[in-house]
Amino acid sequence: MADLDYDVIICGSGLAGLRAAIEAAETSNSLRIGVISKLQVMRSHSVSAEGGTAAVIFPDEGDTIESHIYDTVKGSDFLADQDVAERLCNEMPAEIYRLDHWGMPWSRREDGRIDQRAFGGYSHPRATYASDKVGFFEMQTLYDTCQKYDNIEYLNEWFATSILHDGHRFRGITAIELSSGGFNTIRAKSLILATGGAGRLYSFSTYALSSTPDGLDMAYRAGLALKDMEFVQFHPTGIMPSGILITEGARGEGGYLLNSEGERFMKKYAPGKMELAPRDIVSRSMMTEINEGRGFINETGASCVKLDLRHIGDERIKEKLGGIREISIKFSGVDPATDLLDVRPVCHYMMGGIHADIDGATELAGVWTAGEAACNSTHGSNRLGANSTSECIVWGRITGRLAAEYALRSIPSEPFPSNLVALEEKRIYDGIFRGRGDVNPYEVRQELSDTMNEKAYVYRNGRDLADGLRRIRELRDSAWKHVDDSAREYNTNFTNVMELDSMFRAAEAILVGAINRQESRGAHARTDYPQRDDENFLHHTLAYWGPGEPIMKSHPVTITRYTPVERKY
Repeated sequence: MADLDYDVIICGSGLAGLRAAIEAAETSNSLRIGVISKLQVMRSHSVSAEGGTAAVIFPDEGDTIESHIYDTVKGSDFLADQDVAERLCNEMPAEIYRLDHWGMPWSRREDGRIDQRAFGGYSHPRATYASDKVGFFEMQTLYDTCQKYDNIEYLNEWFATSILHDGHRFRGITAIELSSGGFNTIRAKSLILATGGAGRLYSFSTYALSSTPDGLDMAYRAGLALKDMEFVQFHPTGIMPSGILITEGARGEGGYLLNSEGERFMKKYAPGKMELAPRDIVSRSMMTEINEGRGFINETGASCVKLDLRHIGDERIKEKLGGIREISIKFSGVDPATDLLDVRPVCHYMMGGIHADIDGATELAGVWTAGEAACNSTHGSNRLGANSTSECIVWGRITGRLAAEYALRSIPSEPFPSNLVALEEKRIYDGIFRGRGDVNPYEVRQELSDTMNEKAYVYRNGRDLADGLRRIRELRDSAWKHVDDSAREYNTNFTNVMELDSMFRAAEAILVGAINRQESRGAHARTDYPQRDDENFLHHTLAYWGPGEPIMKSHPVTITRYTPVERKY
């Protein structure tokens, strides 16, 4: 075991993590900042963001901050904390121009100004984009900017496993250096958790295979709450059969959704917005068409609808949607300029995450969280497209500054609570690495994700959710905790089983939260409780770890000026 020392440690190297690192480094060049990731830095799933980053940058054309705030709150089905949504919308325009000054290659209008495209649920086009590779280019821009600071260090391919604290404030983390297999303690004064979402809990998913709830679980096991985990976003257009994302920008550029009768069916569900209604509404509409027999059958045997981009034209597709054209050809054998694409709602984003306040501060002093790992209630029960990359950048900056200032005024790090280190070593090595069992953990992981896809998908009901929870617990209790590969260096078998360990706790929090929320709101649509129930459920859900099952509590929604009303588009 080795001890490392930093002032600020950032878990996660995506958009939120890198933006936090820059801000912390700018706060003081005397701070030693560590960015730790189980991947190489630029392998973060943030590179996969396609469509845009939302901000109001053309008030002269009728767009307003007020409109962005209201669109975000309405899109959330009024579960967003309205002060948080307001902060996002007020602070994001400056970040667009800051990225521009750092070298971000935004797509441009003919007059040279930054361009924006239409996205679902917005009153104006405000998805600032770079072709359909916005996350890739934003990551390149932030990583390049990080190179200007000598006090940012990278721990590439280190797997963080636990948070060390004394019951009152943060002390450090434990982590495994994957190249050597060594178990390490990392002492720091402050921590930012920016480990992304947990979408690989579902088998049909847009997420990278590495997108597992390791960071959420670190916080959960340390006594922090996971908030609103029942709200899982299903993006309408996952390409069949892989589930890779076809950006909302495809519909923003004019794409149509068609049923088996050749009908643009969204006119029945959201006549004012059509295909550019919020994602929860479009996904439910697609599943209604499929369930009522107006879908198609993909060659895999799965049901779907069609996405039609042919009328956009080959040249415009190559210019604006070149990335998804390449994806469509490579993974489905379809050129969207000439053929229809088979699409189906796919797990794409977690509105839930680590409970945080408007500053990204958690319940443990010295710990902040940002990006998709966080839940400061920006998105409530449904996120509007292009607000996620905005959230990463805004709260990356906020938490980077606050964590750095906290570290500057903190006393030197005190010794680790040795009992926590010993317990974590025992959990990892005795409980997993040297575990014994006859159940294949990879088959268990597949069954877990298939269960989530079947029992907690776009439409849910109490019977399916309870059955899913029973099945998840049965799988959890089977003998899968063992690692057959005894190597120390780059033991992916070991990391995969540790990921599975975290997946069970996160899946349980989702299912228990969904069972308890007996209403339909945003992405949580229950056929047995089809109406929104503000009287009983206009609150956030908090899940705390308990020895038998999650301890569930409620938390108030901050409503400042927009009274909840029925959502219509």
